[in-house]
Amino acid sequence: MSSPARPFDRRVPAIWAALLTVSVFAHAHVEMANETARGIPMAYGTALAIQVSSHLVVAAMLPAIYWLHRRWPIGEHPRNLLFHVAALVPFSIAHTLGMAALRFLWFGGIVGIPYSFPLTLERLLYEFAKDIIAYALLSAGTVALRHYLTRPVPPPAVQGAATPEPAPESSPRPLPERFAVRRKGREIMVEVADIDWIEASGNYAVLHVGDETFEIRSSLTKLEGELDPKRFVRVHKSHLVNIARVAEVTPWVNGDWRIRLQGGAEVNLSRRYRQRFEALAPVRA
Repeated sequence: MSSPARPFDRRVPAIWAALLTVSVFAHAHVEMANETARGIPMAYGTALAIQVSSHLVVAAMLPAIYWLHRRWPIGEHPRNLLFHVAALVPFSIAHTLGMAALRFLWFGGIVGIPYSFPLTLERLLYEFAKDIIAYALLSAGTVALRHYLTRPVPPPAVQGAATPEPAPESSPRPLPERFAVRRKGREIMVEVADIDWIEASGNYAVLHVGDETFEIRSSLTKLEGELDPKRFVRVHKSHLVNIARVAEVTPWVNGDWRIRLQGGAEVNLSRRYRQRFEALAPVRA
């Protein structure tokens, strides 16, 4: 995708760091208990090192899992699930080889303790079975976090305040012609007509104006209701486009289409939003 990268949400790595840390200690206790039950005493430090190596590799692969879910969202089409099933094999191989290398480095190279990790077919299949569950849990966490962090935040209710009467239909609210955005302590005015497209990012919306991006605190749904519906149209659950900036629409995958804007950025036209788009700009195959 040739569009500018979306703003980095610092909450995402913080949440994953907390989850993986809890998982490391929990799995270390289970590892030590299992080995003890088999009659093989294991120090807690050894169990902890084994689990840290595994979780470090998982953490390193999280960006790839996020990319897969952005490229082939499971909720948009059932066939997208096949891409994630196919990703299980390289995920498991990378996880197994990565944690084996880290364990040899730690135990053999740093601590000086012999460590055995035979990469046999039986061991690879054993790790693959565990990685199926691991990938499913990571995928569920990825989707859940995305929905949680991008959910609209309702305004706080004021106790005792009366519910405002809806505006009369004969007096519609004027549509905004510009937005004031803060950048480096200054207020910058952005003309609505100059916006190419808008992207959801947590509790913020990112205005793409040429080669520049501006953040405003608003949900995409709220902006969609405020902007001129004859000018801006929802084409994806995370994207609004300025119909006047659309340069080309081409078929893509799974019934979706690809929109190329005049500035060169590309966004998805999801099947569920195609009817809205075609109401303003009919697409002919």
